[in-house]
Amino acid sequence: MIDPTTGRRAAVILAAGKGTRLHSTGPKVLHSVGGRPLLGWVIDAARAAGCDPIMVVVGHGGEEVRAAFADQGLHWVEQRQQLGTGHALAQARQALLDAGVADATVLVLSGDAPVITAHTVERLARAAEASASWGAMACAELDDPGSLGRVLAAPSAPDALARIVEAADATAEELRIGRVNAGFYAVPTPGIFERLAQLDAANAQGEIYLTDAVTAAASDGQRVALIDLDDPGEALGVNTRADLARVHQVLVRRKIEALMAAGVTVLDPARTVVEAGVRVGRDTVLHPGVSLSGHTVIGEGCTLGQGAWLRDSELADAVTVEPYCVLDGARVASECRVGPFARLRPASVLLEGARVGNFVEIKNSQLGEGAKAGHLAYLGDATVGAEANIGAGVVTCNYDGRDKHPTQIGDRAFVGSDTMLVAPVTVGEGATTAAGSVVTHDVGDGELAVGRARQRNIPGWADRQARQDKKKRGKKKR
Repeated sequence: MIDPTTGRRAAVILAAGKGTRLHSTGPKVLHSVGGRPLLGWVIDAARAAGCDPIMVVVGHGGEEVRAAFADQGLHWVEQRQQLGTGHALAQARQALLDAGVADATVLVLSGDAPVITAHTVERLARAAEASASWGAMACAELDDPGSLGRVLAAPSAPDALARIVEAADATAEELRIGRVNAGFYAVPTPGIFERLAQLDAANAQGEIYLTDAVTAAASDGQRVALIDLDDPGEALGVNTRADLARVHQVLVRRKIEALMAAGVTVLDPARTVVEAGVRVGRDTVLHPGVSLSGHTVIGEGCTLGQGAWLRDSELADAVTVEPYCVLDGARVASECRVGPFARLRPASVLLEGARVGNFVEIKNSQLGEGAKAGHLAYLGDATVGAEANIGAGVVTCNYDGRDKHPTQIGDRAFVGSDTMLVAPVTVGEGATTAAGSVVTHDVGDGELAVGRARQRNIPGWADRQARQDKKKRGKKKR
């Protein structure tokens, strides 16, 4: 029995699987869904349910998994041979003792089942900590359980385990049962390890199964509480790439539903992707095809047009992002308008009211308040002052083949269409560059820079060309 007076909960996450069916060279639990690695979702659920310490049992690619979660304060356990779930849990016994956990509730979770919620972990723990319980296991009620083992409840207690029967061994009546093992447990220490020590690997797979230890406890008259998942989808595990896609969709849908409940308009949830680390303010509208990832933060009252793609970017309130823009590591102040078809690369900053139009690319640059770059421009390593105007086709030539150089454009400057600003160069406040200029020297405040050849018109050019063409045709006929 678990002593509820200790109040201690530990988690052991089984993450040693190779993921052979994913045909991947890396550890299965590091594959990303919904913006996090599979294992990250399970760790977050365990931590939110008050589990401490959290043990992670790793095998294949263990060093890579440790490196990915090096700052999470986890305890690591190595399972050198993958000999079943019971064997994996047994490897954590000494680590639990070393962490001072000798008498506690141990939540056993799967590192490749990321849909589990903290609420479910909490329910499991509470059921196991009830005075009459030895432990608890989670169940999923499925319409078509297929070849999965059926969970049979005790005749006198529908919420307590009697046994688990494999589909191949089940009677016709038992096959009609839709309740299956979800693969999550709350078990007592040291009781579970005593049960595991009594098992052997005398089966076709040569493995030790945790389910056998739990079933043995029930057979000996110990009460193992059955907790039915509120959402059977929480039992989804990942073994194939199709499974990855399935759980990704579940987690994204969960995030979008939470945003809509908090006041965000998502016009087409099925065509919108919002990852776990994203925050979106109320009264913001997300049009179909929007994708928000990383640590993106969207303010209130924003509008993101169809196909907008944002990663690790920050938008203040009342920002409009027109369709098919890409913002990667950008910061955009309030009342700005971006796009359509604009690209803001890392370290791009737009101050309040700035405007970036179609097919404008900005990299490591700042546009001042009310500045405009209407269309077809490239601004790299540039600082643009307030109310400045950047014409069509303007390019800051920031790279000389070896080094990057800055461009400074002052307040209220007017940079004419097709101007090439060869950095390092400064255009002063209120200065103007003539269209088509190549500017290689600084332009002072209020000055006009004309950096192009004098225009020369040649009279009779068309007639002369026509006569030459006629002569060429005559020679070809002879």
